[in-house]
Amino acid sequence: MNINNARFEKGAVKPAHYPDNNIPEITFVGRSNVGKSSLINALLNRKSLARVASKPGKTREINFYNIDDTVYFVDLPGYGYAKVSKDVKYSWGESIETYLNSSKKIKLVIMLVDIRHSPSEDDKMMSAWLTELSFPYIVVATKKDKIPRAKLKERLADISTSLGLNNDTLLIPFSSETKDGREEVMNYINSIL
Repeated sequence: MNINNARFEKGAVKPAHYPDNNIPEITFVGRSNVGKSSLINALLNRKSLARVASKPGKTREINFYNIDDTVYFVDLPGYGYAKVSKDVKYSWGESIETYLNSSKKIKLVIMLVDIRHSPSEDDKMMSAWLTELSFPYIVVATKKDKIPRAKLKERLADISTSLGLNNDTLLIPFSSETKDGREEVMNYINSIL
């Protein structure tokens, strides 16, 4: 995939607002503050195309980023942020679920987890749900630069075991600071497209 023209196209909260075309979608999902916007910016070699929220839990819309009119990167609201009301949490969950159930253009879901911590119950639920619905998905363990190199294998093993990943599910350690892992993620996206 050549990335010549990447742009924010629209934010949406319901299917009537999603882009009305046949462009395939690569979807990013994960907890609030896990680094979805930073990953998207790193993959697209941009500094601030995907908006990094000033506070965790602030992104409420599904954001569609158009790459050369050939693919969308779709940034879903983060889940699991504790400091919002139950109503807000419910509306985010409903928004994510509606999108995943209604979009027929999803080619790949990229699920993000923070490499420094064991996956949360929300992460485990999301992984199980993606598996149950037979979505093609990979897991990207963000913030790789924040752990000692000697801990990498241990952290990846914990994530893989906690999420119950099978041998077919790719788990890629990633750093938006150093862009370590970028090539592996982009190669996988290209193979899917």
